[in-house]
Amino acid sequence: MREDRQRLDKWLWFARFARTRSLAARLASDGFVRVNGTRADNPAKGIGIGDVVTVAAPHATLAVRVLGLGARRGPAPEARLLYDDLSGGSVHAEATE
Repeated sequence: MREDRQRLDKWLWFARFARTRSLAARLASDGFVRVNGTRADNPAKGIGIGDVVTVAAPHATLAVRVLGLGARRGPAPEARLLYDDLSGGSVHAEATE
């Protein structure tokens, strides 16, 4: 994958929208994630900075703009630096707990 892109499942895991990478992959493959308004049914879909990711979690639908790709799954404050909340609500770490 290009240096300016990252797999969707990996980014969801780094940004703490899923507890594990396999759960992040399942979110995408089960159709609960959209990238720039288009359903992303492939966890390997490449995303980049500026893309809008919408996650339909069990308790809320969250829309975020990708601000960074991340290099690791760090603590929640570090994960929040990877996105900007567009949904108007409060995005919590581990959205799919």
